Amino acid sequence: MSDQSQVKPVCEADLKDLKERMKLISEADPSQYHNELSLKRYLRAFKTTDAAFQAILKTNKWRTEYDVAALTPDNPVVKKHMDANKARVLRHRDVVGRPVVYIPAKNHNINDRDVDDLTKFIVYCLEEACNKCFEEVIDNLCIVFDLKEFGLSCMDYPVIKNLIWLLSRHYPERLGVCLVLNAPALFSSCWAIIRGWLDESTSSKVMFVSSEEELCKYLIPDILPDDI
Repeated sequence: MSDQSQVKPVCEADLKDLKERMKLISEADPSQYHNELSLKRYLRAFKTTDAAFQAILKTNKWRTEYDVAALTPDNPVVKKHMDANKARVLRHRDVVGRPVVYIPAKNHNINDRDVDDLTKFIVYCLEEACNKCFEEVIDNLCIVFDLKEFGLSCMDYPVIKNLIWLLSRHYPERLGVCLVLNAPALFSSCWAIIRGWLDESTSSKVMFVSSEEELCKYLIPDILPDDI
């Protein structure tokens, strides 16, 4: 079973260096603080102390400018997309304890959406899911794309690009597994394009699930909603 003990370790000297740099920053501005698990995620994703440090500062700046703290269930943009069942962070977890973000493609129409608003809703969902992580046990997420009733009008490349950018820049190492359910044949051409945007590590986390038996390796099917 996957847990934090199986995560790729980081260089302790690099971690110590990053901690010291962040301590100076966070003492002057407590809002800049990242815990040790977060620092390790940035080091795994960005490889060097310098790159990880710069990435953290950019994330902190982005969180302030994007006003992530304002993305709450009462936020009009968030509420609109919640009511439209664009996505949901499920109450139950996958088999290794990851929070699950469920995205039903049938409720999305590229001709009836605002990219910026939808991206804010994605950030809200990522925040909610990350806050549900038991980080000492497992600190990444399970994202489920359900392609039941999928049509080409559901395929939104700009939004997918934004999701990939968010995961790589501001939520590094947060994706544990991405499950694609009920994929129709026509999605194969879409996937060929999307896969080109992913690095090898990320694409290896995308699993196409074609049976309930296979799905049970990742989560209990009964946790998936049947009301959206």
